[in-house]
Amino acid sequence: MTRGEGGDRIAVIGAGVIGMTTALALQRQGHRVSVLDPRGPGEGASYGNAGFLATELIDPLSTPATLRKAPRLWLDPHGALALPLRYLPRLAPWLMRFIAAAGPARVAKGRQALAALNGAAVAAWRRCLGDIGAEEELLASGYLLVWESGRGRAAAKAQMTHLRRWGYEVEWLEAAALRRREPGLTGELSHGLYFPGAHQVRDPYALVRRLAAAFEARGGVIRQTTVERLEPRGEGVRLHTDAGAWNTDRVVVAAGAWSHRLAAGLGLSIPLETERGYHLTLPQRGQALRQPVGSAERRFVMTPMRCGLRVVGFTELGGLALPPVERRYASLRHHAEALLSDPSGLDEGAEEWMGFRPTLPDSLPVIDTHPDYPAVHFAFGHQHLGLTQAAITAELVGALVRGQPPALDLEPYRVTRFQR
Repeated sequence: MTRGEGGDRIAVIGAGVIGMTTALALQRQGHRVSVLDPRGPGEGASYGNAGFLATELIDPLSTPATLRKAPRLWLDPHGALALPLRYLPRLAPWLMRFIAAAGPARVAKGRQALAALNGAAVAAWRRCLGDIGAEEELLASGYLLVWESGRGRAAAKAQMTHLRRWGYEVEWLEAAALRRREPGLTGELSHGLYFPGAHQVRDPYALVRRLAAAFEARGGVIRQTTVERLEPRGEGVRLHTDAGAWNTDRVVVAAGAWSHRLAAGLGLSIPLETERGYHLTLPQRGQALRQPVGSAERRFVMTPMRCGLRVVGFTELGGLALPPVERRYASLRHHAEALLSDPSGLDEGAEEWMGFRPTLPDSLPVIDTHPDYPAVHFAFGHQHLGLTQAAITAELVGALVRGQPPALDLEPYRVTRFQR
């Protein structure tokens, strides 16, 4: 079957990295695919991510250790956790679910599910990019995770042992070896872990734009419109948008932090919360580091990119309506200054940005088909791992649409897991 001709008409709601990889995967299967989003491709959360495939992040966000550290992180003026007081009443039910997710059995199940997606992530990205002739967008960069204080030595050793048990290649580096590996870092470091198999992308926004260009070149359509409601009709779905209603055979909801609103209209209550992520992009400092670097204590990441040095951090649970908090950008500068050997130029043309990460209490995405409406599929809720898990998620959605067994067990990612 010729690409883009024949097959079902499928609407993908969301033009971020999840939506565009999914649209391409469905298009490769021979479907006629349209992508709908009120913004252009990659202009939402995909625009501002760290550009790093964080495959080593296999632990759920809610664990006993995380909950023990949370008060200190919240009270620290430069801490990585922010809970705006005026949003707390709305956040409270989600927080209770998040705390409950720290139970040992649930953490173990979540870790297994995250490891399954992350373990398949790089190979899936290679297939996706190879298909459109964009292999060079993915770089075998390596990744450094550093500690400034010797007090973190035991925690670093434990993390290395834990990840090696899960099959990750991890090297231990003392301070001098860290400096040799990354001269762009300050000499005031104690130790670190190096992940030689880690990957990054050159520029996440440019990557999504390239995915979109390939999709359109193959006959795909991108509509800049807001989908307000889904109405299953017979064997298809009617999309009610701000530009009118139109019909399609199938739909994939990949609308990030807005996805649960569309699911609610279909009878599903999904406790999705928004982690507001902040970044600085420093266009003059793109050569400051050789590879992505994360700080275990400060909980932020710096990635050298084609567009500059990107500094990313914060877990701010503040919903979709509150304005950005300006002091978060000052905190990112504070952390970057502390770790870079040359902290100059952090204000020269710096881009400040805030975006919305969709997060569920158990830290797992939804990759599933509606239990009552088989023409409606879901791919959202990837928290910090949207870029990492996008290409494998697209392949899994493709299997759902084909009605074939997926490469991974999708039970942990089912959309009904929060229903009472």
